Amino acid sequence: MSVHAPTVGDVSQAVAPSPVLHTPGAVAGAPGSPDAAVAWHYGDPFGEQKAAVQRVAVVDRSHRSLATITGAERLSWLHTITSQHIAALPDAHSAETLDLDLNGRVQHHYVVTDLDGTLWIDTEAERGAELLAFLQKMVFWADAKPEPAPGYAMLSLLGPQASTLAGALGIDALPGVYAAVALPGGGFLRRMPWPGEHAYDLIVPRAALGDWWSKLTDAGAQPAGMWAFEALRVAELRPRVGVDTDERTIPHEARWIGGIDEHGAVHLNKGCYRGQETVARVHNLGKPPRNLVLLHLDGSADERPAVGDDVTAGGRAVGRLGTVIDHYELGPIALALVKRSVPAGTALVAGTMAAAIDPDSVPADDVVQAGRAAVDRLRGR
Repeated sequence: MSVHAPTVGDVSQAVAPSPVLHTPGAVAGAPGSPDAAVAWHYGDPFGEQKAAVQRVAVVDRSHRSLATITGAERLSWLHTITSQHIAALPDAHSAETLDLDLNGRVQHHYVVTDLDGTLWIDTEAERGAELLAFLQKMVFWADAKPEPAPGYAMLSLLGPQASTLAGALGIDALPGVYAAVALPGGGFLRRMPWPGEHAYDLIVPRAALGDWWSKLTDAGAQPAGMWAFEALRVAELRPRVGVDTDERTIPHEARWIGGIDEHGAVHLNKGCYRGQETVARVHNLGKPPRNLVLLHLDGSADERPAVGDDVTAGGRAVGRLGTVIDHYELGPIALALVKRSVPAGTALVAGTMAAAIDPDSVPADDVVQAGRAAVDRLRGR
């Protein structure tokens, strides 16, 4: 059983350790990993996963990078440079979105929440400064002001009994998926569609992070580390940018296609943005070269593979390994970007471990795209 967070090279931005790491039993993520600044577990990783699925658990995700955009044109301006339909985002609602390069490759994945005239952004800690610099560079004459928000931090609530904590949160009821509600004392609570059916993020003043942690645990939420969050995320095939993606990843490979209602990060019916040509071409005419799939790993191996290791078949590289994690029910599992041509029954090796593709994780490949059907009709097929 893996006891440390997976290491992904060197994290480019140092993040101060969370004050919640002082909680008794807290074990920090591995040095150099994306989760080094927060707790990886609190002594009972599988019990923490069960609590997040069956009851309610609270996870310290205060290492997420937070920023805000203010100004009357914040939504219409961001709409022009992002993959999501942001212009009509209602107040007190959220969405996931991507920043793509000119070739349609994923640079950043982030979540936005518009509340009371401020658009909040959160992304991976090591990517926050780069994303913010890009947004500030793209403002030009728009009435939009992107700024860092180091005075705020994130906690996440997971589990079906989260609704019982409304009173402790100081609100009447928890919001629906992608909706948000202001919290007393500053910040807000929003509901996300993953991991699990009951997932909520709290963005609260960083100075009050410890108070919020105590308030939630005193009300019945079990402390859970990032191990629990990551295990549930992987089981649901939700990629983490920079871990489950590489410099070649396009949105179709990572299952990020779909508008707000489809819980995706790329809206297929909006105006031009950087990288849109690749998105439209693959959606209408082609297929992604790789698919994000779930791997089941042979847990008897002495050495665990690492993020970025090759996935091979018959000694030939056919994919790239992402997050490797131990799930309380599924055992050792991982996400991987694997060539679309590799059948689910292929015997694979991930690093040094035997691996098998979960057949239920393979996307259907029998849909004829609208553009391809039109071409075939023109050719008389």
